[in-house]
Amino acid sequence: MSTASSAGNGAAVPQPALRTFAVRAQSRARLVCFPHAGGGAGAYRLWGFDAPWDVEVAAVQYPGREDRYAEPPLSAMSELVDGIGADLVREAVARPERATVLFGHSMGAAVAYETARWLTAAGHPPAALVVSGQPAPHRTRGTTLHRADDEELLADVRRLGGTSSGVLGHQALLRALLPVIRSDYRLIETYRPLPGRRLDVPVTVLYADDDPEVDSAEAQAWHEVTDGPCSFSVFTGGHFYLEQCREAVRAQVVACVREVLPATGPAWPSLP
Repeated sequence: MSTASSAGNGAAVPQPALRTFAVRAQSRARLVCFPHAGGGAGAYRLWGFDAPWDVEVAAVQYPGREDRYAEPPLSAMSELVDGIGADLVREAVARPERATVLFGHSMGAAVAYETARWLTAAGHPPAALVVSGQPAPHRTRGTTLHRADDEELLADVRRLGGTSSGVLGHQALLRALLPVIRSDYRLIETYRPLPGRRLDVPVTVLYADDDPEVDSAEAQAWHEVTDGPCSFSVFTGGHFYLEQCREAVRAQVVACVREVLPATGPAWPSLP
């Protein structure tokens, strides 16, 4: 993928937020995935290829990583959501017949939630929201690791286990990623729900019963964010249980997408 180009003043030109690794021309729904703190769109590459023919997966690329490395990372939720929301509205206008479902894990759950509210206010609400591994917005833990020194911050990244051993063992790469990781930690640790209305869409909450970052009560509190139905699924495997339970999690998320599709739809596309 191309890297961000530079404007005349030397600043990187912001790129669109969405990455689609496997286009589904006949898709009836788009599943938009929001990465965890320090993560990039590439975390959902296989989700795109493994999705069924009528579900297209797009992943959000936050500034400061992968092909947006030249852009400064954002540590304010409102700034991040403004850019993502605007891109999703353009997609909705271009394909109004296609349902949009948002999925986010950890920090990504909070970003997906605020994006859902942004889209609702803009008149393009998502069909559903699926959140994973994160306390309800009004139960967010006010930790301060973003103020810690480098070693303490990296120790927490290792503790959570969501970073590959190749990255963890590469000191130069870790140091290069530290500004992005610290910015993401600042974003989620200082986050409080933005002003705005409640959702009115189905919300599905996924979490692990052995996740140190979210307990049952914090997960169950998500039912307070919507006037629509709210359901829960519990797994085991720590904060990044979705890596250990990859197939089951993907199946659960796709099932959530299926629930918001019309009962009737096009048949499997015929071969030419």
